Amino acid sequence: MNHDRIHAREPTHHRDRWTVGTVADIAERDGHCVVTVASETGESVELTVTLAVRDLFVGRLDIGPDESPVGERVWYRKKGG
Repeated sequence: MNHDRIHAREPTHHRDRWTVGTVADIAERDGHCVVTVASETGESVELTVTLAVRDLFVGRLDIGPDESPVGERVWYRKKGG
């Protein structure tokens, strides 16, 4: 499975390859994490990442341990198919 990419902070490398969006939903499906992101143009994009990547990017968001990442700004690259 090809996994997508997601960052909690603006990437410092190849900035032109990343899209900015806002987390609209986060869920688990088939042992993976599915993050639904609303792009700046309003398009809804489903990103599939590992649970470890979910923990990493959520941990880097400026939110408390019991707060939801919904509404937070992220940078992403759609890779999966």
